[in-house]
Amino acid sequence: KRRERTRQLIELGGLVAKVDLIELTGDDRAVILGLLVEAAATLRGETRERQLTLWRRRGKRAFDSGEVG
Repeated sequence: KRRERTRQLIELGGLVAKVDLIELTGDDRAVILGLLVEAAATLRGETRERQLTLWRRRGKRAFDSGEVG
């Protein structure tokens, strides 16, 4: 179970790197955390399903086209 969690965290960190958030924020972890806090707040709101659909489509397109990174 611990190994699975470690793998999950590494993969999620890879996504942050893949979209250039480290470079775009100057490796400012407060900014990156702020972005994630904002996303989490959105997902707690009334537009949750619409936003999930939008982000899922964008993410799939990015993976399929290789446009990330």
